[in-house]
Amino acid sequence: MKLSLIIPCYNEEQNIKKLIEKLNSIIPKIDDCEIILINNGSQDNTYYELKTLCSHHSKYKIINIEKNYGYGNGIYEGIKFSSGDIIAWTHADLQTDPEDIVTGYNLIKNESNKVILKGKRKNRSIVDVIFTNLMSKVVNLYSKSNLSDINAQPKFFHRHFVEYINNPPKDFNLDLYTLIKAIRNGYEIKEFPVFFHNRYYGVSKGGG
Repeated sequence: MKLSLIIPCYNEEQNIKKLIEKLNSIIPKIDDCEIILINNGSQDNTYYELKTLCSHHSKYKIINIEKNYGYGNGIYEGIKFSSGDIIAWTHADLQTDPEDIVTGYNLIKNESNKVILKGKRKNRSIVDVIFTNLMSKVVNLYSKSNLSDINAQPKFFHRHFVEYINNPPKDFNLDLYTLIKAIRNGYEIKEFPVFFHNRYYGVSKGGG
């Protein structure tokens, strides 16, 4: 089953080389894939780095968005461009290891079309854990759902789910939107453990 992996990159110039090295190492472990890298309105040399490092590899597709409208907008543009049977997205900052893509891919390809698979972060700071748990409680109260670690990556689903993604939020609320859409349309949310790493370079763009 072909995987479309979508990675929005916003001002990640310093991380691109390490990201591509990691992605190159996982490509042979996936049956078939395309990796859609979005320059999401970066103000640094992210787009140049993507073009320089990926132009020789047929698995990479690059989308250039000149103005940043938000994390969610970048991912949605990638979804519209994708052609895989399974769609996934993750961050470019390497706080979630690309090796987790291989684990998630091997899990989701054996699941039914009615499953959304997502990471559940381990080894995070106590402050981050408390904030995430409080956010989940507020969301669950409002949406009458039972979600946890809403912004954890990566996320996977079969292409069938794309029909429910219509005019999604352009910001970090895309993750929440996706999970609530899934629950309201009879999907099961499944999780697998991922380890949360420190950034190599740059600062977090935030996800709250």
